[in-house]
Amino acid sequence: MVTLGIETSCDETAAAVMVDGKVLSSRVSSSVHLHAQYGGVVPEIASRYHLEYIFSVCKKALEDAKKRVKDIDLIAVTDSPGLPGSLLVGTAFAKAVSFAGNIPVIGVNHVFGHILSCFLDGKDTEEQAFPFVGAVISGGHTSLYHCKNLEDFALIGRTKDDAAGEAFDKVAKILGLGYPGGPIVEKRAEAFDGDDVISFPRALLKSSADHLDFSFSGLKTAVMYYWRSSSKTEKEKNKICFSFQEAVVDVVEKKISRALKHTGVKRLAVGGGVVNNGVLRKRLRALSLKNKIELYLPKKKYCGDNAAMIASLGEKYYKLDGKKALL
Repeated sequence: MVTLGIETSCDETAAAVMVDGKVLSSRVSSSVHLHAQYGGVVPEIASRYHLEYIFSVCKKALEDAKKRVKDIDLIAVTDSPGLPGSLLVGTAFAKAVSFAGNIPVIGVNHVFGHILSCFLDGKDTEEQAFPFVGAVISGGHTSLYHCKNLEDFALIGRTKDDAAGEAFDKVAKILGLGYPGGPIVEKRAEAFDGDDVISFPRALLKSSADHLDFSFSGLKTAVMYYWRSSSKTEKEKNKICFSFQEAVVDVVEKKISRALKHTGVKRLAVGGGVVNNGVLRKRLRALSLKNKIELYLPKKKYCGDNAAMIASLGEKYYKLDGKKALL
């Protein structure tokens, strides 16, 4: 089966071609440079960028895979969650290609795609991993799921305010470091060479062991107030970045540990853009070794928004029940 995946949930215009679970091509065109001056994604700019580039991105993905529209058996497109205007561009384009080529089109949940991006390398399959705890740590989402099978992803924890990646972006903006904030804050944290770490708050960790929700808004505010009264040196920025990153990773690690105990499963899959963070990956590996948990992480090229994860999940859904999720 040849599947064309389309992803336009936020500011990346992405397309991928997959054949029976193997990724033949994956193209991503990002509008991040247009949002940088605003310190965050501007929905109107994102949707207009998708309109301008979706055709060429899909064309290049097909060319990379040496396929044409007539070769496509299925179109998988992100239909939720995401920015309404961005999603509309992707789904409208998918339906247009579907109508023109008489090709079935299936809608895919963006968040579930991130979780299953852990299995895109072909070494393991989610069928072998079920049941497992699935976590999405990204710019728009920080959520925990008890994943029992492809059709049963039960939400067991989520952020009450800012997502982890959003907090990275906002802290970078407070410190005047630029956008996107994740890579910049991580690099600054690596440059910190002191031991006087700032004790930033770790929200919701003192709650009961069954409490699996997150909150990062207070942490962001604590950084803002600390920065206002600091010396505002470059060294101080590095210290703040290190201390902030430690606070985020501590919370994520603790909540995931609780989720594993709560569900009683011994497998963990973590996806999303923030999983590019080296400290987080290291801590998750240490957690898995300590607790004898089988850990699945996506390759770094699949951590951010991409269409390969959408094509993969769409293909699996279609094989389960071809009519269930057709758009």
